[in-house]
Amino acid sequence: MSFIRTFKRDMNPEELGVTYSHEHIVCRPPYWVEKGQDDLILDNTAASLKEVMDFKELGGESIVDATAVDYGRDIRSVAAISNETGVNIIGTAGFNKGFLWSAKIPDHLKYVIGAHETYDQWIEATSVDKLADFVISEVEEGMEGTGFKAGQVKFGTGYNRISPLEEKTLRAVARAHHQTKAPMHSHTEAGTMALEQIQLLKEEDVDLSSMSFGHMDRNLDPFYHNKVAETGAFLSFDGISKIKYAPESERIRCILALVDKGFEDQILVSGDTARKSYFRHYDHGLGFQNILGSWVPRFKEEAKQNGYDAERLVRKFFIDNPKRCFTFKK
Repeated sequence: MSFIRTFKRDMNPEELGVTYSHEHIVCRPPYWVEKGQDDLILDNTAASLKEVMDFKELGGESIVDATAVDYGRDIRSVAAISNETGVNIIGTAGFNKGFLWSAKIPDHLKYVIGAHETYDQWIEATSVDKLADFVISEVEEGMEGTGFKAGQVKFGTGYNRISPLEEKTLRAVARAHHQTKAPMHSHTEAGTMALEQIQLLKEEDVDLSSMSFGHMDRNLDPFYHNKVAETGAFLSFDGISKIKYAPESERIRCILALVDKGFEDQILVSGDTARKSYFRHYDHGLGFQNILGSWVPRFKEEAKQNGYDAERLVRKFFIDNPKRCFTFKK
């Protein structure tokens, strides 16, 4: 039986509904805490709850919280938000990316991870299979000893490079995927190294239709997108409205180029809203209401002007594709 695993329960994929495929809700990343980067710390649970309610009021039903263990998850707070709002939330096991790993491991995790001072010390000292066991336990038993189980597994790599420790975590997550059948997600720094990740995943015999590659709109290269899509993987355009990286017209152009190539069933759309300044209820930002409230109408208008069935594409990006992407295929 296929299912999607949320904080609340394992559910029929047909129940997932309108979904943001890559967000952050409550997190205190140890690396940014140590650096004093307050904008990157989402620590106001009441404000985060209001953001999720904004999403729900616009028809949103499910959110993938892509916060891994090294990015300072607050499992209980996110679970409480899911319970209070009724929005389904999918949690994430695995790892983010290498430069974060110099941060100290919080005391509350040391009984789970062991007596290591920093994340890179832990990853360096632990075998690939033992790291895989950790990820498996977060999917099958619960994240950080809470009993709330992860619904996807994640790894990440740096900008135009894959460090030895990042390769180690990629292989560990691939092996955890084989054991649990959990869907996989990749962080690609500035949209780079997806093709190199794919080569490593093939060495681990991963069926790439179980993969979603994040931050594809940080690298607006249609040729590159096509190469990723040809593997059967999902492409996550999760930087919506981050104009400092590219104008929205370029994101939409690349999305429609993939549609033209026949890859409309592999496109995900989200915001990766991970700064206080991005949130309405933290700092007057666009917030979780932006994509459904503003981007979708804009996309529909532009797509219709160019002869596309915009309603059908929006349903695919927010309902049909997430439903397949985040399913455990037993």
